[in-house]
Amino acid sequence: MYNKITLDNGLRIVTEYIPYVKSVSIGVWVEAGSRKETLENNGVSHFIEHMLFKGTKNRTAKEIAESIDNIGGQINAFTSKECTCYYAKVLDSHIDVAIDVLSDMLFNSLFDEDEISKEKSVVYEEIKMYEDSPEDLVHDLLSQTIFNKNSLSLPILGSRESLEKLTRESIINYFESFYIPSNTVISIAGNFNLNATIKLIEKHFSKWETKINIADKYEKPIISHSISKKKKDIEQLHFCLGTEGISQGQDELYALLILNNIFGGSMSSRLFQDIREDKGLVYSIYSYPSSYKDSGIFTIYAALNTDNFIKVIDIIMDNISIIKKDYLTEEEIYRSKEQLKGNYILGLESTSSRMTSIGKSELLLGKVISPQEIASRIDKIELEDIISVVNKIFDKSKYNIAYVGNFDNENEIDRELRRLLFK
Repeated sequence: MYNKITLDNGLRIVTEYIPYVKSVSIGVWVEAGSRKETLENNGVSHFIEHMLFKGTKNRTAKEIAESIDNIGGQINAFTSKECTCYYAKVLDSHIDVAIDVLSDMLFNSLFDEDEISKEKSVVYEEIKMYEDSPEDLVHDLLSQTIFNKNSLSLPILGSRESLEKLTRESIINYFESFYIPSNTVISIAGNFNLNATIKLIEKHFSKWETKINIADKYEKPIISHSISKKKKDIEQLHFCLGTEGISQGQDELYALLILNNIFGGSMSSRLFQDIREDKGLVYSIYSYPSSYKDSGIFTIYAALNTDNFIKVIDIIMDNISIIKKDYLTEEEIYRSKEQLKGNYILGLESTSSRMTSIGKSELLLGKVISPQEIASRIDKIELEDIISVVNKIFDKSKYNIAYVGNFDNENEIDRELRRLLFK
């Protein structure tokens, strides 16, 4: 059972009561991610996520961790392109501790100068670790390519150069601009008393006031049409082919999810079976959609021997041609729907996943969509809906390529890519 309450200051609270569990998960969702940033302060959203764990007026960094560890709970956070989430999972008898700690982090963090300096070193190491992962690196390179100069192209971690520019003043200014009640959702899922929990949240959050309110709107990205590469001394070549996808909240997204399952989203998909199982040309290959508030992309990724790069791209293009010509069978669509519904429902087996589902949905869509409604939307998708999405997604004028590896013949590679993808 879902409930939504909005406090007088604009803070939204969404809850799902699950009486048969003994845990509760609480998330504080703030619509502040790398998309809210500029080249100058890129990485500040993620850096603030780190700093909220570095000590408050009431607790040291160690005491923040101990407050949850000592009751057998978990506390963590993550930053994405469009939001940051701070969350805790505890036994239902300790919900008061979790809310107290999360609110303390949100309202009383010190942003100490020495801690800022030390944490920059930590994030520099995180960036190095990320750059040592070519799979992660090529996805970032694709974002920079496909979104061009739009803020969606910015990496979540930022760069060493942008982080060096961050000052305590600029960090706090960003924090006070976007960490405001009207820009925040608290989501709770698990076993809890609704009235008592709302009173607890009101106690900690009702006096939260907006200090700075930036009326900002996202600039909708224009999908690019380009090739980017980065040379790196590694054994394999990693590449992404990206094209325009579907934005959040659109019914077309369910048609795309069904298509993705069949095309490259699972081990039984056409790409995996053809390129890995039948031809043995890759170890890893998959496709997936990414959806944002006003945009989306569809990505195909593979890791392979550099010598097989053009051959694999050629096979991918053949598979796209087949799907554009013959589309999908009714049997494929039925299996994909069942697979999609099963994966989704199984993914909601924990209070953490349910908290995430309702929190992110309320923050970015302004509503909670129930599992029943999602299953119903999936079931309503017809072949005609998928045909429409196939023609939209597989549009050569929106294709982009990003690749990372140890290659010597980049001019020849780019010439062949343009022949296959752009003509």
